[in-house]
Amino acid sequence: MLSRLWKEERLMIGSFIVLIVSLILFLYWFRYTCLLILSAKPARDYAGQVAQINQLGFPGVRDQLRGATATVNLARLEASLDRDYRLLSCLLRQGAESSEGGGLDLEDRILLLDYKVMKLWSALARPIAASQARGAVEEMSDIVAHFANVMGERQALAVAVR
Repeated sequence: MLSRLWKEERLMIGSFIVLIVSLILFLYWFRYTCLLILSAKPARDYAGQVAQINQLGFPGVRDQLRGATATVNLARLEASLDRDYRLLSCLLRQGAESSEGGGLDLEDRILLLDYKVMKLWSALARPIAASQARGAVEEMSDIVAHFANVMGERQALAVAVR
């Protein structure tokens, strides 16, 4: 009886270890995939045009984050990015629904989730580690820029098809 309990306990511990290792590997894959998507440089960058046409604030946020050595108001920058994110994600979803393929690309879905993760990380890190929060806001601005570029690419493709 005692040996049977011992075997069951070892099995539970082994399952727990496998679960933890799997979770760590998934998180590593997720972060690596997000950074890989964001590091890819498009042939033509439409983000600036889309930002100007739609009056988006992410270029200014990026300039403030990269140029400022003093502390910046991360909450204000994040609010500006949230506005841009909501607008672009809504436009992307509407465009994806109206296209023949339907739905968003896997990359876009991953980055939509990553934006939310970085927003949470920024909120958690801001009181403890300002540099970590700043990095999260910087990644959020890169995600918004990626979405702006995707919007520009889709618009250019739609014009070329007509």
